[in-house]
Amino acid sequence: MSTIDEIKSKIDIVDLVSEAGVKLRKAGRSQTGFCPFHDNKHTPAFVVWPESGTWRCFGQCNEGGDIFKFVMKREGIDFKEALQKLAARAGVEIKEYQRETPQQKEAYQHLRKLLEDAVIFYHSHLLANGEILSYLREKRGLTDATIETFGLGFAPPGYDNALKHFTQRGYLEQDLMDAGLLSERDDGRRYDKFRNRIMIPIRDEQGRMAGFGARIVDPNDIPKFLNSPETAIFTKGHLFYGLDRARKPIRAADQAVIVEGYLDVIALHQAGYENVVSPMGTALTEDQLRLLKRSTRRIVLALDPDVAGQKAVLRGLDAARSAMDKEGELAFDARGLLRNESRLQADLRVATMPDDLDPDEIVARDKNEWAKIIENAKPIVTHVMEALTAGQNLNDPKVKNQIAAQVLPLIDDLGSPLERDTYRQALARMLRVNESALMGAQPKGPVMRRKPRGVESGERVESKGVAAHPRKNIEHYCLAVLLRKPELLYRLDRRLEEFGLSPLAVEDFEYTDHQLLFEVLRQAMSQDEKDHGFFVHSKIPEALTALTTELLAQTEKLDPSEDKLLDDLLARFLDLRRTHAMTNVNQLRYMQEDEQQIGGEHLKMYQEQTIQFTRLLRGLDQAKLKMSKRQA
Repeated sequence: MSTIDEIKSKIDIVDLVSEAGVKLRKAGRSQTGFCPFHDNKHTPAFVVWPESGTWRCFGQCNEGGDIFKFVMKREGIDFKEALQKLAARAGVEIKEYQRETPQQKEAYQHLRKLLEDAVIFYHSHLLANGEILSYLREKRGLTDATIETFGLGFAPPGYDNALKHFTQRGYLEQDLMDAGLLSERDDGRRYDKFRNRIMIPIRDEQGRMAGFGARIVDPNDIPKFLNSPETAIFTKGHLFYGLDRARKPIRAADQAVIVEGYLDVIALHQAGYENVVSPMGTALTEDQLRLLKRSTRRIVLALDPDVAGQKAVLRGLDAARSAMDKEGELAFDARGLLRNESRLQADLRVATMPDDLDPDEIVARDKNEWAKIIENAKPIVTHVMEALTAGQNLNDPKVKNQIAAQVLPLIDDLGSPLERDTYRQALARMLRVNESALMGAQPKGPVMRRKPRGVESGERVESKGVAAHPRKNIEHYCLAVLLRKPELLYRLDRRLEEFGLSPLAVEDFEYTDHQLLFEVLRQAMSQDEKDHGFFVHSKIPEALTALTTELLAQTEKLDPSEDKLLDDLLARFLDLRRTHAMTNVNQLRYMQEDEQQIGGEHLKMYQEQTIQFTRLLRGLDQAKLKMSKRQA
């Protein structure tokens, strides 16, 4: 999640605008008020859309944008200053972005080469150890082909096997420390971090070596699972084990399944279920879920009964994260998962393992059983309700009250009114009470939320922020392609001109960061430069370098031809313009009705704007029709 997106998710645009003295009133999915940027106090021409986190003035200003544009216009500051102000308000730390230098890139490649050599080292020790091989084959049910494919290994007992092996081959001790293969005592002496453990290579989503997971052989050893320490190339909160192999199967199945253990992932892949990954232990992070969201929005957490059961659910609801953050334990933080589900526009579900079995034991018992378990996965709130009511005396009023007190705040966190109503009805049926009585049990007044940095103790924080909006994702993609291939902008303008439409402009983007990047693109294409890409990257504001890197990473492997990309971009921009025009037409009709009732002076202006947008809609529909005929 980028810094900009994190700030947007933590600041409610309605709160921000209201604090500027704008009195807003609800009007369907929008809220309207008098524009704070000009003097008209007769007609509420200022509109805020909470869902997308955007605003627009249909009056004298005729401008719009997001929270950043609002603060920039209100305070007369640039984007960087607005970013700093809003980051402070949201309690988000702005990390200085530094480009990866050639020296850093070379150093990272050196570490990855060392780790690749370590895979060979540990694998050779596994092949020489019949006892461990037998355990993997017979106890875990892994074939030799699977052991080879996943590069499994064995770290022999002893404190200096890896240390001696690699230093004799020219690696420095510091290299081994930087790669996470050594540990250091208080007296400065260094020794092998991994000893007498099954070694599992961990690669990033691109298949590059990042670190190792290690499982005990001796049941008396602790901890049961041990990961590489955090290094320059291994950050466990940003990785999923198996994602390098699971990306294509996840896209094909349009579903990702998260399990707890690395060996479970391997066994499931062997059984033909290749859309399975595992986190690095502890609670799931939003960065990890975003990795999956690139391939699918449908994500299932396959949890064992201990993690999915009542005690674990209660720990998660109480946000006792420290009690759950144990290496190798997949924690269940229901509230955190629901927040991520909303922000990422994902569909998160929970499947529980029967009979206290691990996933590898289930597929060993019956391969088809796994598919049924995943198919029966339940939404998070449903899972929480069932876990809390399991084995409880639901005839006891106090038990009912305790369960309602745990579940209702979760339901309130949901962004969709329809989902909230549905779950309240389901909870009332489960507890066998009237829904009105259930609502009466709900705490009155604003909900206390975790306070961000900078908020004084005792203040109430009610903002829910804004979830990622579909339009934002489309703008994201279009910008990513144009940053990768700036020359497509010329061809897009020519195609739009052929359809009688205006060339691409800043106004085609709603979000300030996207507008600023597009301005750089437009400026680059107006320059007489041989390498437009170089010009683009040299002119990008420092505050947007992280976003630019994220966008370029999404388009690192663009497969379609430029003609296909052009058609795709054109279709998406036509859709963006149509959505924008329809939203404005609907809003203007509502404002015309208001203006007619009060006999206001702006009725004619709103009618003219409606006609303009209606004409635009006809032009866009004709363009789409011509595109379809051309492609046919």
